[in-house]
Amino acid sequence: MTGERTYPILTVPDVDEATDFYAALGFTRSYRQLRPNPYAVVGLEDMTIHLSGVDGYDPEASLGSVIVTVPDAEALYASFADGLRTRYGKLPSAGIPRILRPRRKQGTATGFSVVDTGGNWLRFFRADATEDEEPGEGLTRVLEVAARQGDARGDDAQALAVLDRGLERHPDATAVERVRALLYRAELLVRLGRPEEARATVGEASRLVTGDNIAELAANLAHARDVIG
Repeated sequence: MTGERTYPILTVPDVDEATDFYAALGFTRSYRQLRPNPYAVVGLEDMTIHLSGVDGYDPEASLGSVIVTVPDAEALYASFADGLRTRYGKLPSAGIPRILRPRRKQGTATGFSVVDTGGNWLRFFRADATEDEEPGEGLTRVLEVAARQGDARGDDAQALAVLDRGLERHPDATAVERVRALLYRAELLVRLGRPEEARATVGEASRLVTGDNIAELAANLAHARDVIG
């Protein structure tokens, strides 16, 4: 058979708050129900998500997770990020809701995640991506492992511990590798509520940026500064 479709039903504490969040991502609400239970449907092109409201639901306890394959994950991330900046005044990268930028994670293809107002994880990957891409080495590998903890599992403290051990273990890493690791460290510190340390870490990374590598690292620097605000 062909033409099958699957529609996730995600639990949220407040349907209107959730639809407002999805609207910032570019989704349009196509259905809203008040009784017998709050319920809504939002969609963006071929993506359709059902939202079920449960009063008193704790987003921190959510186990909801959806994998979404898309033609261009980078372009979709940019669109989502622009919408969220407009809605919230900055890029929400910590707490609930939040968005995590595209990054390669150990054992997975490169992709990005969105955590909605119900604590549900939407994990976006390019449709033709594979999970058997060659892993990095040295500090690059450490960054992939740390991102698996922070961006895939949501364990930012463990990700920071992995990254700090790796930075200490690989003093011979290239400047580009160290800058990328330090900027991810800054992002983790923001998520953990340690903004001053995050700013200091960005400063440390910035001192390693030179005319030879600035073009390669420009997007990473811009994202770190965006996250810190």
